[in-house]
Amino acid sequence: MRFELKTKIPSLVILLALGLTASAALAADAPTAGQSLPPLAPLNPAYQSMTGDELFAKVLESNRVRDARLRQYSAVRTYSVTSDRGKLYAQEVVRVDYQAPDHKSFRTLSEEGSGLVRDMVLKRLMESESETSSGRAHHDSAIKPANYEFNLLGEQDVGSHHCLVAEATPKRKDKYLFEGKVWIDAQDYAIVRIAGQPAKSLSFWITGADFVREYEKIGDFWLPAQDETWVHVRLYGKKILTIHHGEYVVNEDRGGTGPGLTAEDKASETR
Repeated sequence: MRFELKTKIPSLVILLALGLTASAALAADAPTAGQSLPPLAPLNPAYQSMTGDELFAKVLESNRVRDARLRQYSAVRTYSVTSDRGKLYAQEVVRVDYQAPDHKSFRTLSEEGSGLVRDMVLKRLMESESETSSGRAHHDSAIKPANYEFNLLGEQDVGSHHCLVAEATPKRKDKYLFEGKVWIDAQDYAIVRIAGQPAKSLSFWITGADFVREYEKIGDFWLPAQDETWVHVRLYGKKILTIHHGEYVVNEDRGGTGPGLTAEDKASETR
């Protein structure tokens, strides 16, 4: 099976870490926590015999079917870098447009805060995502059997979605891979949530890094809803990157130069 799920989470952690260690103006604060979930329940009999490979195959095949039907979408994203006490260091609001099979473009709608953090973290994240979607990235961070093993742990509800919870174990120590857990919708076999840490230490300056990505179902498709990344920077404490994804328009045929883009828009894209 050639189809694979791409994730930019480890790259996101790395870029945030590099950008924050380069900006000594960021002060240290106390940690925050992600959303709480109900206790993990044991697998019911219908899933007890399912292997990690079988679960992987179902997820990949279900995503292949959905991906084949996803022609285009647009969304508004808000990128924010804050302290864990809520101090805002930088924020950028962008419009992202995706055109199948592999084109993503970004247009800045508004920005505030540190230009250094925006340039070294936020804009580099967008550039990295464009390169990953078009296959120009030089690292392999896809969620696929060549990179990970799945081990079913139990069942858990994430919001309104009943999920199978699997431990994702990377097959090599690589900073572009992660180790953690994956929550998979038991009906759609779609990824609802990912949480973990890079599989390899990022640098001397980074004493810890954690992330959570959550997806939402829009029509028949599962698309990112929110990313939260916590990076512990030596001497500077914990910093948080939040990306909120919203205002999705999916598979709307708008014609012209692309999904909702005018010629003037395209001239001002950040790629």
